[in-house]
Amino acid sequence: MPTPSPACSQALSVFDKKHTEYLEDLCKLVRIPSVSFDGFPPQEVVASAQATADLLKARGFENVQILTLPGVHPYVYGDYLHAPGKPTVLLYAHHDVQPAGDVSAWASPPFVPTMRDGRLFGRGAADDKAGIIVHTSALDAYLSAGQQPPVNLKVLIEGEEEIGSGNLGDFIEKHLDLLKADVMVLTDTGNFDVGVPSITTSLRGLCTVELEVTALKQSVHSGMWGGPLPDAGLALTKILASLADEHGRIAIPGMYDKVRPLSDVERQSLSALPFSMDQFRAQAGLVECVETVPACGENPWTMIWRQPSISVNAVEVSNRRDARNIINGTAWARVGIRLVPDMDADEVEAALVKHLTDNAPYGVQVKVTTLGAKGPWFTSPEHPAFTAALRSLEAGYGRAPVLIGCGGSIGFVGPLSEKLGGVPALLVGVEDPYTNAHSENESLCVADFYSCIRSQIHLFDKLSRLP
Repeated sequence: MPTPSPACSQALSVFDKKHTEYLEDLCKLVRIPSVSFDGFPPQEVVASAQATADLLKARGFENVQILTLPGVHPYVYGDYLHAPGKPTVLLYAHHDVQPAGDVSAWASPPFVPTMRDGRLFGRGAADDKAGIIVHTSALDAYLSAGQQPPVNLKVLIEGEEEIGSGNLGDFIEKHLDLLKADVMVLTDTGNFDVGVPSITTSLRGLCTVELEVTALKQSVHSGMWGGPLPDAGLALTKILASLADEHGRIAIPGMYDKVRPLSDVERQSLSALPFSMDQFRAQAGLVECVETVPACGENPWTMIWRQPSISVNAVEVSNRRDARNIINGTAWARVGIRLVPDMDADEVEAALVKHLTDNAPYGVQVKVTTLGAKGPWFTSPEHPAFTAALRSLEAGYGRAPVLIGCGGSIGFVGPLSEKLGGVPALLVGVEDPYTNAHSENESLCVADFYSCIRSQIHLFDKLSRLP
């Protein structure tokens, strides 16, 4: 492995002295409840954008701007462009967060950063305010050491990632010249396990719909009318049950026709992952007597990263609080499909809508509302930037990294990489199987947070040596 430059070594020394300051930077952002969902105060997202802008300035970024589109949560931009002839690196993270969920299920208040057993708990602590701090800390470490970072830096912090980045296309079109770069670094993914550094090379896409089943003009007494009348709840469950077969595979015709087969390199990478099924069950929180679906096989990560999946996100048939002895007139559900390379998002959406309407029993009315479909993303880690990233992670964590996929979606990656001419996108992050992103008690392994910042300091150095 190449020896770090003197500037890199000095920046690492500064990091060792200032790392607790950087953790406090994260705590300050976590205290802001920047939930971007409808129904939550949008001024909190604005406050988060302002706090992020202030932090970028304080840690050395220049030309800091809060960028907006009409009716869109704000983005934050900054740069540090003082390395002529060297690559320009676009850094990405997001400052908006998920709702807290069931506050009573949190062991500590969701927006009060709290340390327990080496982990920092709080909404956004890992997803993705930690990513912001990785970027600001790496630059600050160089500048505080009296050194210029060896690459040109641009940073973009998004404000609507958690609600699907629906305005990202318009934003990129408007600010494309500002965002142009030679490589992208996105700190919004995770590691395969605690202490196991990872680069994500694939993301699943997402297609989501809502369906409403109507059988009666209104719900009626189940004793007076029960028997001949179809219950909307039963009709809905029959439709939902038709979506998967007994092996746990999607039962919609043609759903696997375009799924890209694994390459030999991918098979080797998957077989080399350090995991056991017992560990997987514990990390997923499987109840003791519950089995994985038969289609899972011996390596669940193959299914999570490179196979489509379907889930019923929510169901409403009357409600638990007001449960009555009725035949339900209407029932509702939300259904999502995760897509993998080379599935077409529009084709999947059309097939899902057709299947839901074709499988309606008893002639019940089915209204399907589409909520958007985004395709998957995949990259081959052959560009020299990936070699630089792998070596940087090994230097930062002290162990060899792994290449992984991600079952989730990040709408930003594909569109921007394409608009920038297919520049390499390096997806790294600080989440792990115990992070509980999007759930209660979200947390960050602080040791991995520090290792990720060290890796970023090394990465600037190693990317500077590329053509």
